[in-house]
Amino acid sequence: MKYGIIKSCICKHRHTVTSITVHHRLPVRNPKELSENRRQKSAPGGGGGLHFRRAHLRGRMKNKKKAARKREEAEARARGDLQDDSDSESEEEYEEEPAPKQKSASKKRKAAEEADEDEDEDDDSAGEDSEEEVPENRDRPRVKVDFTGINQKEKTLILSSRGVTSRYRHLMLDFCTMMPNSKKDAKLDTKNPQGAVVEVADMKSCTGAMFFECRKRTDCYMWLSKCPQGPSVKFYVENVHTMAELKLTGNHLKFSRPVLHFDASFDGQAHLRLIKEMLTHTFTTPYRHHKQKPFIDHIFAFYWEDGRVWFRNYQIVHPEGKEVRATGMTLSEAGPRLCLQPIKIFQGAFGGPTLYEDPGYVSPNIQRREQKKQDMGKYARKVQKKAERKAHARMNSLKPDELDGWAME
Repeated sequence: MKYGIIKSCICKHRHTVTSITVHHRLPVRNPKELSENRRQKSAPGGGGGLHFRRAHLRGRMKNKKKAARKREEAEARARGDLQDDSDSESEEEYEEEPAPKQKSASKKRKAAEEADEDEDEDDDSAGEDSEEEVPENRDRPRVKVDFTGINQKEKTLILSSRGVTSRYRHLMLDFCTMMPNSKKDAKLDTKNPQGAVVEVADMKSCTGAMFFECRKRTDCYMWLSKCPQGPSVKFYVENVHTMAELKLTGNHLKFSRPVLHFDASFDGQAHLRLIKEMLTHTFTTPYRHHKQKPFIDHIFAFYWEDGRVWFRNYQIVHPEGKEVRATGMTLSEAGPRLCLQPIKIFQGAFGGPTLYEDPGYVSPNIQRREQKKQDMGKYARKVQKKAERKAHARMNSLKPDELDGWAME
């Protein structure tokens, strides 16, 4: 189909000039037909596409070459110039053999693992058959250490109640830096029951909880509990000194594995053995934890004295140079410091039947009340003493002297 545009104009010599522009217009197709044609061409068995045409041409050329080769072989065989058929067949097989497909990464990895297992089995069988001595210069394999199962997948939740002071908040941060298996959470409202800590630990996938309960912004109680079944221990925290406050010389790696040292008195009584087990599950780094560092450069020391647990953190210092023979390995305190007085031990998590209660524990509220009573008695005694002094002066006043008037005369 053609269409044209006719233009006419008059030049300066009064001649009429006419121009015709002819355009070729292709017939308009339906869009659905175009999409179907494109789909057929893009399909692997379609009738179009540059890639398909090239592949088709290569296949035709290959067939032509193969037919020409067979024709030449037949003519040579008729003349008797052709070699043995076995060689030609082997060559054809070699030529026609397709290239091996490349294996994926997963298949290669599986094949390598299978090969390693076969080699290990061969080595084991060879070692059983032949009893050869290992040369001294060769590195001997490490002794396999059996895992005891203690604290394998322990995670400890560390949180506090509202109203906590800065000192106890910094103490919590110090514990978080020393324990790679710890998880923090927001402050718990005082209106919520303590059993809500168990639900938070369950959401965080924690098996233990360290909860700091602060009252009147002065008293701090620390709960150590196994979630969700228990047991749990309630301590009264005293004599707290954080790392930033002490500024000691000790300095160890963050999240390195600690050595736990317990006083011999922890094995004497039943409730002390339970407290020792709770502290072990809380402060021990889990087996092959992803955050831990494979170094042992500090010690957590727990001592039982005066009915309280005294906590200290020491760095293991390895001397260098001439100090090795003189001093040897030493300990340098890094902090923090705190004292824990056990109040009660419960069978459940944050409650339940009471297993142990300290008879010598006195609540800090009672201590403050007694101190106020003493202060009030001090003022009363002062007033009473002043009144007694006045009465004594009145009763023991001096009589007038007879010679006072004579001296004036």
